[in-house]
Amino acid sequence: MSTAGLSSETLHVSCVAKDGRGILIYGRSGSGKSDLALRLIDRGALLVSDDYTIVRRIDGRLLARAPANIEGRIEVRGLGIVPLEHVADIPIALYVDLNLDVVRLPDRREPVWVAGVQLPVIALNALEASAPVKVEVALRHFGLPPL
Repeated sequence: MSTAGLSSETLHVSCVAKDGRGILIYGRSGSGKSDLALRLIDRGALLVSDDYTIVRRIDGRLLARAPANIEGRIEVRGLGIVPLEHVADIPIALYVDLNLDVVRLPDRREPVWVAGVQLPVIALNALEASAPVKVEVALRHFGLPPL
């Protein structure tokens, strides 16, 4: 389904910001979206939104923010909903898909379309110990450049 005509969407994804660029984390409930986001935050990322993210297309780029009712909060399994420092209107640079098959030596994946903008996509197992490092490497090598 093409979303080329849409200028904003609310997605069932978590989002963090690293080095001024947003990372959307997509996956089924229980796949580790919030866990991966929390581990990236532990490595210096900032929370944008947990579980649902509003994305808006402005001048050909996507900006991410949390819906007002969950802004600055993340679900930490076993602890509940906790407040965290957060940022908004971060340009999105990478889409992490926790539902795709993870292959050892992947060909470049087809980009994902969000609100009419193409984003590079990687497949990961969120619960692997190296997942946060893999996201950071992917952001450096495949992610869209900073504004």
